[in-house]
Order: sequence, then C-alpha cells, then structure tokens
Amino acid sequence: MVYRFDPDGSGSVIAEAIEENLEPFLGLHYPATDIPKQAKYLYTLNLLRLIPDVKYEPVGIIPPLNPLTNNPLDMSMAVLRSISPLHAEYLDNMGVSATMCISLVKNKQLWGLIACHHNTPKKVSYETRTICEFIGQIISFELAARENSQDSEYKIKLQSIQSEFIARISHEQELKTVLIQNPDSLLDLVGAEGVALSFGDEITLIGKTPEKSAVVDLLLWLDTQFQADVIYETTHLAQSYPAASNYTEVASGLLALLISKVEKTFIIWFRPEVLQTVNWGGDPNKAVEIKSDGTLRMSPRKSFAQWQESVTQRSLPWKTCEIEAALELRSSIVGIVLRKANQLAQVNQELSRSNTELDSFAYIASHDLKEPLRGIYNYSSFLIEDYGEILGDDGADKLNTLMRLTHRMEDLINSLLHYSRLGRAELQVKSIDLNNLLEGVLDVIKASARDTEVHFKIHRPLPTIKCDRTQVNELFTNLISNGIKYNKQNKKIIEIGYLDGDSQIELEKGVTDVGDTKEKTIFYVRDNGIGIREKHAESIFRIFKRLHSQRKYGGGTGAGLTIAKKIVERHGGEIWVESVYTKGSVFYFTLQ
Repeated sequence: MVYRFDPDGSGSVIAEAIEENLEPFLGLHYPATDIPKQAKYLYTLNLLRLIPDVKYEPVGIIPPLNPLTNNPLDMSMAVLRSISPLHAEYLDNMGVSATMCISLVKNKQLWGLIACHHNTPKKVSYETRTICEFIGQIISFELAARENSQDSEYKIKLQSIQSEFIARISHEQELKTVLIQNPDSLLDLVGAEGVALSFGDEITLIGKTPEKSAVVDLLLWLDTQFQADVIYETTHLAQSYPAASNYTEVASGLLALLISKVEKTFIIWFRPEVLQTVNWGGDPNKAVEIKSDGTLRMSPRKSFAQWQESVTQRSLPWKTCEIEAALELRSSIVGIVLRKANQLAQVNQELSRSNTELDSFAYIASHDLKEPLRGIYNYSSFLIEDYGEILGDDGADKLNTLMRLTHRMEDLINSLLHYSRLGRAELQVKSIDLNNLLEGVLDVIKASARDTEVHFKIHRPLPTIKCDRTQVNELFTNLISNGIKYNKQNKKIIEIGYLDGDSQIELEKGVTDVGDTKEKTIFYVRDNGIGIREKHAESIFRIFKRLHSQRKYGGGTGAGLTIAKKIVERHGGEIWVESVYTKGSVFYFTLQ
C-alpha cells in the first residue's frame, strides 16, 4: 500500500494492492503516534527498511555502551537494528509477519511510504531490495513534478490575481486603498471567505469574519506567533487559540501574513468550519493496560477495522499554491514599499539641499539688500535737509513717505534674516526650567507694557524640558506679546500652562487629530483678545501675513507667528490655534 503523511503527522492509505481474502485498508487514516517522529526521521536516512520476520529474536550489542564515549552505539544507519517491542506487537496484531517499507521523500521531507506486508516470514534478495529502493527514488523525484502540475488552472488564476494586485499597488500611494478596493480578489487569492486588514490600530473586515473585538484579541495572540516566519497557517485555530471556538463557523482556518511588525500591519484570511467524517483504521486512541505490578503500559490496538469519527472546528486545508500566493503578495508589497521609500529618501535629500540653498539665498539676499536701503534712506534725509525749501511741502511729504517705506522694508528684511538664521543655527539643547525662563520673559514684557493693564495666570509650575533656551524664550515672547497686542479689553488676561490627563481644560476641536501628541506635553498660551476667524486659522502662520492694516494694532511685519512655528518645528513639535472670533485665542504647541 502507498501511505501518505498529512501535515499533522497522521497518514492515510491512498493506494493498495491486496489478496482477495484480506481486509482492505484503502482510504483509512492512522494517527501520528503509529509512526513517531523519531521513526519518520530514520525513514529519511534509510530509504529501505526490511523486517524479514516480525517474531525474530533480538541479539544484544556487546558491550552495551561504547567504552570510549560511555554512550549507546548510534544505530541510525544500521539496516539490522532492532525495532520497538510495541511496533512488533502492533504488526503482530495486524497479522503481519514480514514488512518492507520504501521511503518516498519530497524536498528532503518524508512524503510517505510504500509499505509491503506479508503474512508469513519472507526474505527479499539483495537484487530485489536494490530495485525497490531505486523505484522509490524515481517516485520521489516525480512527486514534486506531479504535485506542481495539479490544480494548474487554479494556480494560473492565483497568479493572475496576484499580478493585478502588484500592478495596482505600484500605482497607488496607500496599500490599504488597493486591498479594500478589490475585496473579491483579495479573498480569491487564497480561497478564503473572510479577511481582516490591520493597519496599526485600524482594522478593516471584509467577508465572513469574527467580530472586530474578537479580531483585536486575536491580533494580540497572533503577534506572538511570528518568530522567524512571516506567515502563520492553521486549519484548527481553536486548538492553538481556544477563544476561537466561539466563532468556528467563520474562522476555523486561519492564514496570517505579517507585512510589518513595527507598523502592526497584517493580512489575516479566514476559512469556515467544514464538518468531516474520518475513517480510521481502528480506534486511534492508544489503549492503556495495567500490568500485574500495577504499572501502566501503552498497548497497540488489536483491531484495525474501520472506526469512524466526526471532526469539527476544522477548515479545508490551505494548499501550497495558496500559501505561496500569499508570500508572493507580501514580497511584492515589501519590494514596492522599499522602492517608494528609496524614492522618498531621494526626494527628501533633494528637498533638504534645496532648503539649505534657499536659507543661504535668503541670508545673503537679506544681508546685501540692507546696504542700498540705508543709502536710499540717508539720501532721502539729505534731500529734505538740503533742498526742503525748493521741494516744498508736497516734495517733503513724498520723501518722508519714501523714508518710512524704506524703514518698513528694512524691518521686513530683518525679519526674513532672523527667520533664515533660525533654520541655519544649531540648537543648543539643554534641560531648561520653564518657570525660570517664563519669569524672565514676563519681566521684559511687563516693562515694555507698563501702561497696559495685563493680568497673567499661571495655575501651576511648568515642567523642566530639554530645549534651546534662546529660541523657546522667543517663542513664549511672541505668543504672549501677540495676546496683549491684539486685544481690545481694558483688562487683558494671558493664561499660560500645559495639559495632561488630569487637566480640566477642553479643546474646541480636540487635539487627537493634530499629529502624534498623545505622549507629548502640550503647552498653551490663552488670551481674551480679538480672536481669529476660522478661515484664517492656517494662514496666520505664513510669513508676512497680516490680517489688519499696517497701522492697526501697533504695526509689525507679520513674521512673529511664522518664527514661532519654525521654532516649534525645529524642536520636533507642532503648533496650532483654537480661537473664537471676538472672544480670544488659545495657541497650543509641543516641543518634544
């Protein structure tokens, strides 16, 4: 008979030739314990195993231990080595007196056996044994080719689906978009009925799957199953993960593909339960006998008649070509992602170079423009002093306007020069006590706003953080000064603080949508000033952007918030505003 092993180690008879008076074994299954792992390993070493007489009398090895190593002799390669007493009893219970097994090996793994049984002792000649071993080798070589040729149409279909995915992935910016837009193809790729897509904390379910909460728990367990492999497959999920017994009707089988462990990106396919009836060659559960001395002994079964068992919580097996299709999809995804990452790195490198050149240009241009501006201002002043009477009042007014414009132009250039220096200067990062820093900022502001009634609120001490003291000093100065400057209230209130989990301050729109601020300290500067219309919330950070005329609210170049944004970004943070027009504004920012 030809005996084929299943992935779990059990096996079944797939072909036989018997005498008419013998009971057929064709189609019967046998448990993995009938041929233990050690025996399977020996079958891969010795392609032919012959027992001429099951009731032979074994002969001991003399000496029993190797005197050089003090270990038993390794008999793995010995053709005449004895067999287990349990195996001899097992064969005797089958009515077998002689056996010869020919190993069938595919890809260095034991695929199955050609088992020859005889009801009386039988010796086989050397020539016949050699021929049988040769036949086994020929069949082993043919196995891979024969199995690859099976399901050829199905494999072609899988390759077509895979090619479509690769083509779409290479053109789309996001992997998730491609997968969700082609749900049927994603299921057909491995012959599944449901799939879960995990992108970080976001989970998308397609087809017949467990509930989302169950998938979240499953992912936590599944994350521990990937060691060296990037794929995990099972037809009996509940056996390894007992919680899956609650949804076997949709997920008895699982094929999980790890795309990125860091980004927590997984593709998990599900197959439903398929009820099966397995015909065993006798009861597969080994009997236990109690010996006369009271000890237990495993006893091989005595009956090999058909014994049926209903199998539940199992799905159809995943075919090799389906697993290969999943792995090919992953390889394609990783390859495309790496290629895009390389392209992005090149773009970033070019952008960095362009920014450096732009900073250099802004610095040089700003520095060089100041000299001719001073000349225009000075010559305008000379004209008024020397030729004022000739020019008259109208001419003098025009020259005064020219001087005022050159002064305005110089202020703009100074702001641009300062902004450029912020991008070029290396940060001097140290541990800074913000309470000490803020005290210095407020002392300067109070001195300059001596005629204005301003009330500062600081509810609790600020933390100590790592930052550039000079730049963060300027950041607080700009935000606090703006809160005072753009304020019509008789009593101007400036509140400074930070948020944490215990804070009672609620944001207008929430901060969860503003980047990755969950693990960062969020500082704020609140005022009761004129506020900002919602449509201007983004534009206020553009350089030289003013929402009012030049002479209103004390003038200015409109670079303050741009500089504040630059300082925050250089510290790896973000800045945003929540404002109610005519009521006031709150500027939030992070620095780490």
